[in-house]
Amino acid sequence: MTSISNQPLTEYAELNATSSFLQDNVVKSNVNGYVKSVNTKIGQHVTAGQTLFILQTKEAQSLGSTINKLDSSFHFSGIVRITAPEAGYITLLPHQVGDYVQDGEQLAEISNSNSFGFVLNLPYELNRYVSQKKEVQVILPDSTHLKGIVASFMPSLDSTSQTQRVLIKVTPAISIPENLIAKVRILKAQKTNVISLPKQAVLSDESQTNFWVMKMIDSVRAVKVPVVKGIEADGRVEIVRPQFTSNDKILLTGNYGLPDTARVKIVKGE
Repeated sequence: MTSISNQPLTEYAELNATSSFLQDNVVKSNVNGYVKSVNTKIGQHVTAGQTLFILQTKEAQSLGSTINKLDSSFHFSGIVRITAPEAGYITLLPHQVGDYVQDGEQLAEISNSNSFGFVLNLPYELNRYVSQKKEVQVILPDSTHLKGIVASFMPSLDSTSQTQRVLIKVTPAISIPENLIAKVRILKAQKTNVISLPKQAVLSDESQTNFWVMKMIDSVRAVKVPVVKGIEADGRVEIVRPQFTSNDKILLTGNYGLPDTARVKIVKGE
């Protein structure tokens, strides 16, 4: 048996979200020439303006030394530095030292750090609980809790699942791999001084539309009492109606499948 409790309850919706870089920057060559130096590697974090490659133009490679010998005052190197346009992680590096590249050819790809976040597929019926700049909680698989902020909404719905993609930015900015699945906890309701019962004390029909509890009316009989429930949180259910008192005893176990009125034998535990 159990009895009612009066305590604050907070109801959350928990949904899965996947870490992702929404923007990739392509680093391209701006000359026809040869790769003289590669100053990065796959997976490395680079900052905006950092030198990634040193190229030498085709003309300098073939004519530079000859021109410099003809005129010692003329220093023709044809050296070109290629820098990172944004901060991020190197995810593609198709060239190495000595390769010949053409103007406009891709040298590397950078996953933009500023575009990183968790992408949540939000069911449209929960849309009213999520707004721009709302704070949410992001829980990683290792139980790390991060503060998340709703950054943006995609302007379309998935026609099959009727979900909308939502980008959630997290702080602090720790190193999180892409495609990590985390849980996002969204606040739905928060109440104080709520009359509640443990969830297992509240029974329902197959359609989850009618709810009831088995209440003891004396020492040997329990009767079915319909209830109207409110929010659910932390294994407890708010009882909106009827108004139970602290003296009421409600069956917690052994209550499943009982008729409207049932004889009950109470056994004290050790």
